[in-house]
Amino acid sequence: MIRNVKPTRMELLKTRRRIELAEKGHKLLKEKRDALFNEFFREINNSKKMRLETETELEKAFNSLVLAQAQLGTLNIKSFAFDASKSSLVSLETGERNIMGARVPTLSVTGVKRALLERGYSVVESSALVDEATSFFESALEKIVALAEKEALLERLSFEINQTKRKVNSLEKVTIPRLEATSKYIEQRLEERERETFFTLKKVKAKKEAKRKSS
Repeated sequence: MIRNVKPTRMELLKTRRRIELAEKGHKLLKEKRDALFNEFFREINNSKKMRLETETELEKAFNSLVLAQAQLGTLNIKSFAFDASKSSLVSLETGERNIMGARVPTLSVTGVKRALLERGYSVVESSALVDEATSFFESALEKIVALAEKEALLERLSFEINQTKRKVNSLEKVTIPRLEATSKYIEQRLEERERETFFTLKKVKAKKEAKRKSS
């Protein structure tokens, strides 16, 4: 039921303009939704590839670590790791970027890859297996950060898609139908008034004509 609507021509014009704007907004939001869907599925494929690469790199790193522990002992490996952590200059920066109106997080890590003599542990007391394991772990860490950024991107895109879908559905199923119903209601009321005015004028004319003939 339509309430609090003035059935005037001005109100009809305003309602028709609102319908036009709502339909344009609906079209733009549908285009945004579809573009976000395409971006989401493209990034999902990238994420799967990155996850596989990260898991492969971690597997190599842990395999090298096991061999290094077997060669030098767990205590020595822990000592090397402690020395390496003291010289670490790893830095993680966060930011944002815009994808079709969605603000998505960015992650950037620096200082992960280091030259052999920059790692902090004794090159003489360690072995090539330690160096290999360290190199794999450095590479894996960079991939983990990149993967984390990708996962955060997917989460944000998913949120934005759901928000856009709700707006599209609201316009499509609520706002536009309600405006169209309002427009139809005003049109009907105006038509009724026109008919009433027509019949009133017709009666007045008939009375005048009758009066003229009787005089």
